[in-house]
Amino acid sequence: MHEATRKLVDEFYSAFARKDADAMCALYAADVHFYDPVFQDLRGDEARAMWKMLAGRAKDLRITHEVLDATETSARARWIAHYTFSTGRPVENRIEATMTIANDKIADHVDRFDLWRWARQALGPTGLLLGWSPLVQNRIRKNARAGLDAFMNGGSPR
Repeated sequence: MHEATRKLVDEFYSAFARKDADAMCALYAADVHFYDPVFQDLRGDEARAMWKMLAGRAKDLRITHEVLDATETSARARWIAHYTFSTGRPVENRIEATMTIANDKIADHVDRFDLWRWARQALGPTGLLLGWSPLVQNRIRKNARAGLDAFMNGGSPR
């Protein structure tokens, strides 16, 4: 395992566990690309704003992580986020991350998780019955994007 890359990824998730979005963002390349099933394609300041928003609104966030593999140019990690969603429902989101490293920064970050599983926890009966559907998943994405846009335009992190 490449030690510098392992340390970079470990620092990223340790900062998230502390809700230190500034430290997380400092590990990203200026033109970083981020993708996950909710926010999908974010670049640069959008990706940094997402972490600032998520860390800022987190009340009872608990993060655990492990670096699975690290080379000079890539890393894989598994991380779990425990928190209470805005609906008041507890969520345990299990995420697999892949990162591309360039010039000692995270240049590309892809998080993969089961959006239906997340919706069942966060949305309760609606998520259970309809969380698999494109209609509900697109609504989740639309609401997340609206929250990010409001945050980036000076709104609160909700």
